[in-house]
Amino acid sequence: MLQCRFAGLLARRVITNPSVCLIYRQLYWVEAQKRLSKTKNALGSKLGLNPTSIDSVVVGKGNEVKIKPGQQLHIVNQLYPYTVQFKEDPNGSHSIPKRPRESASEDRESKREAQVVKAAKQTEEVSVSASHGEAKRESAGHWSQGLKTSMQDPNMQVYKDDKVVVIKDKYPKARHHWLVLPWQSIPSLKALCEEHCDLVKHMQRVADQMVQQCPDSSSLRFRTGYHAIPSMSHVHLHVISQDFDSPCLKNKKHWNSFTTDYFIESHDVIQMLETNGRVTVKEGTSELLKLPLRCHMCCKDLPTIPALKEHLKSHFPR
Repeated sequence: MLQCRFAGLLARRVITNPSVCLIYRQLYWVEAQKRLSKTKNALGSKLGLNPTSIDSVVVGKGNEVKIKPGQQLHIVNQLYPYTVQFKEDPNGSHSIPKRPRESASEDRESKREAQVVKAAKQTEEVSVSASHGEAKRESAGHWSQGLKTSMQDPNMQVYKDDKVVVIKDKYPKARHHWLVLPWQSIPSLKALCEEHCDLVKHMQRVADQMVQQCPDSSSLRFRTGYHAIPSMSHVHLHVISQDFDSPCLKNKKHWNSFTTDYFIESHDVIQMLETNGRVTVKEGTSELLKLPLRCHMCCKDLPTIPALKEHLKSHFPR
């Protein structure tokens, strides 16, 4: 018996080619696996997790941080896709919620819903404090305060007197869409009381004048009323033609806010003030915005806004 100089074991003959020795090949494979394992560990210790950081401070998985002007945000490119959304903060800083790109459209829609609800709550809070004679400071720069700026703009004004002003809706939902606003500061419908009854009647008379002087009044039907839960602060009366022929009408909420009981007729508001001295909004009214799309003329159900707009052409040809 001879000793194999490769495997270190006894063999019947001397093996001179290592590839022929089965034991040598097995030992070589084991050593190769050990080297590969060491290489992977070395790479991991050098590369690390490479996470998102702000000024070299790691954000961490699932966390939300605030970034200030001048700070640098480092995001891992092509590995972890994020969209960075800035939202207003009462302290003047901005928070950056990270969201996967595939759900960005859903996030935007959710954000809009949150803004409408938040604005409605702020409006209600202002109205409550006003009823108790308390002054509540409002954020003049917030988008929900936009009407207060527009009603002072001569380019937006269509009519004005000592009690009210009429402006063009900045984002009209029909061929003719105006807003009648009182000069008196009244944040919302809930802030109206019996003493405002004469003012609301005057607003309705001005709305009727706007319809009468419209060149399409003979061919188009108009409605005048209020949104039950408006997103914009300062009470305003909508005067809108029923063609809804406008590129600004883009989604189900726009449609249902004018074609369901979410839209409260001006005469009903006047009646509530005369009878009860206040305006009552039914519980669950916000759910009306989620109703299916249905033509307000023939009650036909439509699947999408484009399909609805195409259908409306049959009722309101140009």
